[in-house]
Amino acid sequence: MKNNRICELFKIEKPIIQAGMIWCSGWELASAVSNSGGLGLLGSGSMYPDILRDQIQKCKKATNKPFGVNVPLLYPNIEDHIKIIIEEGVKIVFTSAGNPKTWTKHLKDHGITVVHVVSAVKFALKCQEAGVDAIVAEGFEAGGHNGREETTTLVLIPQIRKAVTLPLIAAGGIGSGSQMAAVFALGAEGVQVGSRFVATPESSAHQNFKDAVINTNEGDTVLTLKQLTPVRLIRNKFFEQVETAEKEGASKEELEKLLGRGRAKKGMFEGDLNEGELEIGQVSSAIKEIKPAAQIVDEIMTDFKATIEAMKSLAL
Repeated sequence: MKNNRICELFKIEKPIIQAGMIWCSGWELASAVSNSGGLGLLGSGSMYPDILRDQIQKCKKATNKPFGVNVPLLYPNIEDHIKIIIEEGVKIVFTSAGNPKTWTKHLKDHGITVVHVVSAVKFALKCQEAGVDAIVAEGFEAGGHNGREETTTLVLIPQIRKAVTLPLIAAGGIGSGSQMAAVFALGAEGVQVGSRFVATPESSAHQNFKDAVINTNEGDTVLTLKQLTPVRLIRNKFFEQVETAEKEGASKEELEKLLGRGRAKKGMFEGDLNEGELEIGQVSSAIKEIKPAAQIVDEIMTDFKATIEAMKSLAL
């Protein structure tokens, strides 16, 4: 797109970024989105350092287009991840779940474009102070990175647009071109899409999880675990255990024990739909079939342009 700061920043054709989702965003998905003209991201939060290096190398072989890595700042081996990203020559990093000041300067000193994910205006202002190159503003509708304030995308985007001058990417509840047009009207210059790309052949999610996503109906996802890291989950046996514990006043430590280790892997990567943690956004209720990533990118752009044209006829 001409005169689009997101396309210019990442050197891509279409301002559509595939979210770096844990257990779902491997090299096959990231390279497919990048090859279609968007920006693919590897989700490093579910990768050991050696796995991340392997995924980066495979992605470089699968595409000659730009791609990036999403790095949750709470990851225990983050120093190893940052080192590998620099050594492998990755040029784009999206950081999340932490203070952007921690790694932004170090990454930028190595010629890396840095984007940070936020859920509130106060965090967007911190990003601007930290020197990031762009911001992802993610609303309450999303599967991960949710804010405790539960601010929706429709409210969040214009507030952040007024507060900062940085290029702005909208996330949360976006799975179609008409939704992309809506957030552009509010001041966004690009979109980050997560849930829609889970239900693709290229996604590394388990087939059981993909099927659960396309069978999700309105109201089947709930924002929970707000004492820990807020996430949106599909209702299942594990969610019911969490809901019961929270209603009974469970402490943070008790919730951490219930969550244990590997719940997200069990659900999204191994396909345990009962005991696993099934993270997905509200927009999942509108996803009814599994489609190739390139087809999704093309459909979003076609729908986006058609929506813009249709809106012209409604102008007073």
